[in-house]
Amino acid sequence: MVSTPSLPSKETQSEQKEVENGPARRAKWWYSTFHTVTAMIGAGVLSLPYAMAYLGWGPGILMLLLSWCLTLNTMWQMIQLHECVPGTRFDRYIDLGRHAFGPKLGAWIVLPQQLIVQVGCDIVYMVIGGKCLKQFVEIACTDCTQIKQSYWIMIFGGIHFFLSQLPNFNSVACVSLAAAVMSLSYSTIAWVACLPRGRIDNVSYAYKPISKTDLLFRVFNALGQISFAFAGHAVTLEIQATIPSTPEKPSKIAMWNGAICAYFINAICYFPVAIIGYWTFGQDVNDNILMSLEKPSWLIASANLMVFIHVVGSYQVYAMPVFDLIERMMMRRLNFPPGVALRLVARSAYVAFTLFFGVTFPFFGDLLGFFGGFGFAPTSYFLPSIMWMIIKKPKKFSINWFINWVMNQETKEI
Repeated sequence: MVSTPSLPSKETQSEQKEVENGPARRAKWWYSTFHTVTAMIGAGVLSLPYAMAYLGWGPGILMLLLSWCLTLNTMWQMIQLHECVPGTRFDRYIDLGRHAFGPKLGAWIVLPQQLIVQVGCDIVYMVIGGKCLKQFVEIACTDCTQIKQSYWIMIFGGIHFFLSQLPNFNSVACVSLAAAVMSLSYSTIAWVACLPRGRIDNVSYAYKPISKTDLLFRVFNALGQISFAFAGHAVTLEIQATIPSTPEKPSKIAMWNGAICAYFINAICYFPVAIIGYWTFGQDVNDNILMSLEKPSWLIASANLMVFIHVVGSYQVYAMPVFDLIERMMMRRLNFPPGVALRLVARSAYVAFTLFFGVTFPFFGDLLGFFGGFGFAPTSYFLPSIMWMIIKKPKKFSINWFINWVMNQETKEI
């Protein structure tokens, strides 16, 4: 008698599909650390003293601490939900959204907000990369002919036409590691350079003398900048998808270890920059702390170069899920065959799109507040808690339920 072959399990089907469409899940736990650091500790850290100038000492430090705690909790929730269904891994934010809200509603709720984060970050990083490269060259070569910032943004974009051809997260691991090291380095430079300088003459910590309407707008913009600084959730599941998982060693263990290390690095970067930067310049601080610092020039030039290297890696981390989305859409709707040609067309078009908007709207501070308020607040603060309550269904009025309910109420107020 010929035996009938058994049907493969969902996990086996998932692994087979992965082997067909990409490399095996082979990332280590420390990969998730530097991917998360690269995604989270962006150039937004340099605007934290500026946000403090509109919030003041008490509210500013409270919002930083509250954001750190809230986003650490929602990061943990997303990591736990990655394999909340036995034999299934939700490798994308939209996949988890569909499971929580339904196939159609989930896509409409999650995808637009995730794209605001990812595309918005890449546009902002285009601007930051060009701006920091311009400042580095002007400081390092005072006799060189100055060119417009738009040309520096184009140079930054040109780099990504090449880097975007790297196929997946594993292939950009070295770029991401370099970016993570740079983020820690320039954050340290930002606050260490303030210490020998001391407080500027006639420093003031009072609220800026502007109209109430303008002050209200600036306060919300400051909250948006803090939201921008606590990013990373939009690519958490995509990062966890690169980690192998077995019943004995599920991916959530390695991913959580990486996330804890990333948040520790986050704390030693963010709080010194925000507090010492505001202590030094008060209400006169610039929206980029490096622009407020003038000496020593070699140190400021080095920090700008580090920011440039960091945002090169950050751009790729946020772009990878978008690349995957565009390529899958082109294969499904246009019958485009997978391969080098697909990658060249899809990814080059996306880089050109973000480059165009970066050159057209080079408003660094305002872009941070906008994308922070509309994109990172939902994806980092309360969407994970809502999905946790829908999927896990904690007992009503239990501690778990109460914490998530309070988080949703608080972030709505934010």
